[in-house]
Amino acid sequence: MAALKEVGVPNLPATMPLSELAERLRQPAQAEEFSALTGRACVVVHVDDEPLPQVQPPACPVVAIAEPSAGAARKRAARDMPALVDVAVATEQDAAVVVDAIVKNPLAAAALVRLLRHNETASVADGLFAESLAYSTLQHGAEFLSWLARRKKRPPRPEPPSDTVLLDRMDARLNITLNRPHKRNAYSTGLRDALCEALALAVEDDSIERVTLRGAGACFCAGGDLDEFGMARDAAVAHASRMTRSAGALIHRLRDRIEARVHGPCIGAGIELPAFAGHVSARQDAFFQLPEVGMGLVPGAGGTVSILPRIGRRRLAYMALTGARIDAATALDWGLVDVVVD
Repeated sequence: MAALKEVGVPNLPATMPLSELAERLRQPAQAEEFSALTGRACVVVHVDDEPLPQVQPPACPVVAIAEPSAGAARKRAARDMPALVDVAVATEQDAAVVVDAIVKNPLAAAALVRLLRHNETASVADGLFAESLAYSTLQHGAEFLSWLARRKKRPPRPEPPSDTVLLDRMDARLNITLNRPHKRNAYSTGLRDALCEALALAVEDDSIERVTLRGAGACFCAGGDLDEFGMARDAAVAHASRMTRSAGALIHRLRDRIEARVHGPCIGAGIELPAFAGHVSARQDAFFQLPEVGMGLVPGAGGTVSILPRIGRRRLAYMALTGARIDAATALDWGLVDVVVD
């Protein structure tokens, strides 16, 4: 595992066959060792062909290397990995990238993979509830507070006198446009509230047969409004707010009637929300990122629920842990979007 050492990770994870990890997890005392609290931010395993006992996964991420030379493992797609695996990569170099990202924010990384394990079999409502609890908790954690302290403060930009969400109805079709182009449609509290009002209108009005969601300006949505990050002072209130007003939940209710048309940077909420729609079209200039773990958080606009059935738990974990930029062609191949247009 020389490639891992080259990254400069201070606490290298244990490396072992997946079957050995499974056996060790059967012993409670050994299972407790696999946690960020004991200095093990993650564990890296090689996929082998040994039978695996039924065990509870560890409290930390499991990164599996399935190299082309690994026999039957080379035939396994990321979705077909054993349930213990959170992220599947092809080489030690790829594993090094993932490990480096995990070690920077081990608590957020652990929260992410455990959240995805839960949401893989949870209902949409239960998944959103779990995501909100995790996000609200991490907002008050040391990793996020450290990110806030390092972030360069910027004076807030005044909001121009215009509606943050535009509505245009023609017969049975409703067009909803995010309208904060001066801030790349950053997902602020005001934008969320206006979007929820627009979506609620479509939910309540059965005469609206088709809804189109798009963004004005250079991109669909470049993520959460960073000027509002760190404003939450009460985790319980923050959680209650998400459960009371969720654009993702409303898009899910409209999924058979709504299409999202995305372009440019689609970051954080900019892909978490569209992924709830029944159809997502992306322009060729679109790209997708989930940067939240790098901030000490997890996706908080519903992404651990909406993106999960589209691309699978392991690809989603890879995106969220590393913050990798996914282009439109890859997004189409994975199923993150349904069509790419000129």
